Amino acid sequence: MKLLTVAEMALRELARRRGVLLLLLTLPLLCYLVRHGQVGQSIRFVLLGLAWAVSTAALFASGTSRHIEPRLRLSGYRSHHLYLGRLTAMWVLGLAVAAPFFALIAIDRGGQVRLGALAAAMVLAVTVAAPFGLLIGALMPRELEGTLILLVTISLQMMIDPADQITRLTPFWSSREIGTYAVDHTGKEYLVRGLAHGIAVTLLATALVAIVLTVRLRSRPHLRYAPR
Repeated sequence: MKLLTVAEMALRELARRRGVLLLLLTLPLLCYLVRHGQVGQSIRFVLLGLAWAVSTAALFASGTSRHIEPRLRLSGYRSHHLYLGRLTAMWVLGLAVAAPFFALIAIDRGGQVRLGALAAAMVLAVTVAAPFGLLIGALMPRELEGTLILLVTISLQMMIDPADQITRLTPFWSSREIGTYAVDHTGKEYLVRGLAHGIAVTLLATALVAIVLTVRLRSRPHLRYAPR
């Protein structure tokens, strides 16, 4: 119940930023329209745009909730209620955003791509982006720095040669692999590698969020011990 309450609070807070959210949601659409003539690139860019939108929303959710976390802790909320509640909210938001884009591509490119794999790529992009954005928000005290880090991450993801082994170290490599499987009709090894990478990054990012948030909430910088 407490987890759902935190999730509801996070979604309500994000709903107040309608203008920012609208701008974020236009990015995947623009990515798709700009590259519409190239099926593979348009879909891969949509996946990256979706990852950018969800991770940025998670970054904002992490920043806006920072000032109420101590009060929630005093009210009986545990650390896992806070980060899992926000994570749940970001997953719900991400899936709600991904659904119309999936419908758009299914109508526009239904006979050219594997729709099941495309759905898996979108779900995995949301699954990875939510904890990754929360992690950046937990580490960066200001939203501007966090947004720049996300921008650099997405830009590198777009510019690095897919054949380079370093791409496996990027957080959204899984979307590229499954997108390749969906668009280019490659072997199932692309799907397996993408799923394994996405699940691993999600678990790692979630664990790091739990550690950072738990350590931060247990610290009491405002308290001073009087000398004996």
